[in-house]
Amino acid sequence: MTDAPLGPRAYSFAAFCFQAGMLLLGMHTIKAIYPGTFDPLTNGHLDLIARGAQIVDELVVAILRNSEKGNPLFTVDERKEMIFEATRQFGNVSVMTFDGLLVNFCREQGAKAVLRGIRAISDYEYEFQMAMMNRKLDPNVETLFMMPAEKYTYVSSRLIKGVFQLGGDVTALVPPLVVERLKAKSTTP
Repeated sequence: MTDAPLGPRAYSFAAFCFQAGMLLLGMHTIKAIYPGTFDPLTNGHLDLIARGAQIVDELVVAILRNSEKGNPLFTVDERKEMIFEATRQFGNVSVMTFDGLLVNFCREQGAKAVLRGIRAISDYEYEFQMAMMNRKLDPNVETLFMMPAEKYTYVSSRLIKGVFQLGGDVTALVPPLVVERLKAKSTTP
């Protein structure tokens, strides 16, 4: 058994039924934005994407282009490609990039919700502040908080980068294509 998130069939039928029901009832579709730097994409991210895709009709994984998190390991284009490859089995997930205010990007995309992951209490304080500021800037955008599967509660992109750069094994914590890209980066001068 693998630690990777569930495959495409586990969610596609449920998402299809939900979307079909919404259309039949004449209800509006719900589009959400899952923002982040995703440098690199982790199985924790994929867990939230898979579960988030079950809840909303359309989920946009939005890579922040101008992050204040220092020097990125992967370029925005590399991250976009990896996320696209890792999420291609989800029919209602797309990958985009943005810069500037998240609420402006939500308006541009017609999104009514922001999906955010919370691993620990320390995440909650920061995420709560961001959600309140986003609500102040645009009261029509709601924030949905989700917790990752227990086995990923300690996983962060920063931790993955640090462990890998020190020679640690991260294969159970990131998708296989990310492992390949990490290895390629470590052999590049």
